[in-house]
Amino acid sequence: MTTIKDVAQKAGVTVTTVSRILNNRGYISDATRQKVHAVMEELNYQPNEIARSLYRRKSNLIGLIIPTVAHPFFSELSSYIEYYAYEAGYKILLCNSHLDKVKEKEYLDMLKRNKVDGIIMGSHTLEVDDYINPKLPIVTFDRCISNDIPYISSDNFQGGKLATSLLIERGCKKIAHISGNLNLSLLANKRYEAFIAEVNNRNVEHVTVQTEINVFDSKQYEKLIHRLFEEHPDIDGVFSSSDNMAANVIKVCYRLNKNIPADVKIIGYDDTMVASLLVPQLTTIRQPIEEMGRLAIELIIKQINQEEVEKKNILPVKLIERETT
Repeated sequence: MTTIKDVAQKAGVTVTTVSRILNNRGYISDATRQKVHAVMEELNYQPNEIARSLYRRKSNLIGLIIPTVAHPFFSELSSYIEYYAYEAGYKILLCNSHLDKVKEKEYLDMLKRNKVDGIIMGSHTLEVDDYINPKLPIVTFDRCISNDIPYISSDNFQGGKLATSLLIERGCKKIAHISGNLNLSLLANKRYEAFIAEVNNRNVEHVTVQTEINVFDSKQYEKLIHRLFEEHPDIDGVFSSSDNMAANVIKVCYRLNKNIPADVKIIGYDDTMVASLLVPQLTTIRQPIEEMGRLAIELIIKQINQEEVEKKNILPVKLIERETT
């Protein structure tokens, strides 16, 4: 394996000169830079990134832990996070926890060992101390785990209120809300809180169901929704806590010969790409996913630079009405 000494010897310079070129430190003439880079290419020299990060005390790596990249919301969010990280000169280490505490802890430890400059947490199965102990810049999504750690969330309560109000205004008499698992301490639970407040304030009959801890299992969604309509065949409105759930409601309604929106009106949450691709197109609450991804990188970099950051970052939502209402 080619070493930095081999490069220095063939280029006729010192090891220190090669190191300075690799780390962009100190004055080196253009001619010397070009000669050293030509030798590195000729010898197929690959710098030791871990050693370089220790030298610079910066790895330019950011860890991202999410439940699963297969879910449309986290897929789009990860894409924007990677885009804005790259624009700022950082690379992303992506970790799928699948809401497994052991796996999430192993990924957290791995990111620490790899000397990442910061961690973005979108999966939250661990205790608060597990997040705080790394003493790294951290940003969380949809969960406030400490007064010292900044978090990003959409305005979940307002989103829940907008969705529920629209179903009532469209004449729905019995509305179901399908939420994620409420035992997870997530700010997304405010969608449920808004639903309950709105139907109670307006005296509307309602039903609520929640998924199991594995909130990303489409087969589980189908069974849950089938059972919901079997037990409550007179439901004429459904507010689902994600577009993925809402897509499964459309699927089940089709199998039960329920016309959308004449028999059942449906609203999702997120406004991922799938919402406009469904037939009929899905009415949903739009989270500003791109802005959330951009802001996550901005907050991490500010912490890396030891700048003050806003701890509470709640972004506005918007009702996007399409064909399911």
